[in-house]
Amino acid sequence: MFIQTEATPNPATVKFIPGVPVMTSGVAEFISTDAAAKSPLAERIFAVNGVQSVFFGSDFVSVTKGDSTDWPQIKGPILSAVMQHFSMGEPLFREEGAIAAASDDLLDEISKQIKELIDKRVRPAVAMDGGDIVFEKFEKGVVFLKMRGACSGCPSSTVTLKSGVENMLRHYVPEVLEVRQSVE
Repeated sequence: MFIQTEATPNPATVKFIPGVPVMTSGVAEFISTDAAAKSPLAERIFAVNGVQSVFFGSDFVSVTKGDSTDWPQIKGPILSAVMQHFSMGEPLFREEGAIAAASDDLLDEISKQIKELIDKRVRPAVAMDGGDIVFEKFEKGVVFLKMRGACSGCPSSTVTLKSGVENMLRHYVPEVLEVRQSVE
């Protein structure tokens, strides 16, 4: 098995591409060892000292390192963890339904329109960089988006949100006044 790696706009994040599907639908993000307990692969990657977060996309795994860690120290062990997982054919998650998709039924019409624009026009582009942008809510003219994977903490994420996403949403949805990054 040959695993490709790609740099992302976020220097703390590298995208690992195993050449096989990772997530059949949706995405998953793990920002702690406790959260990683749901996934044998995420747990293996978190066992590498210096890993800060793990993100699964359709055909890639993005790993973000801590500030005090250098990529040459951890890239090899992460590659080994990914290769071992896919070579052994283990499930990605320990339990079915570990990652639940948000229901569109509860969204109002404007929120549905915003979510559709983000899903069709924004998410495919940021997935190429190893990240994801997820619609959280639309409230009083403000769209709140969650940055995940390589997008979380990326130096260019504010520019992406304001210059790219906000301008596009304001063009198609006049009710949108501003886009903000959602903070947990």
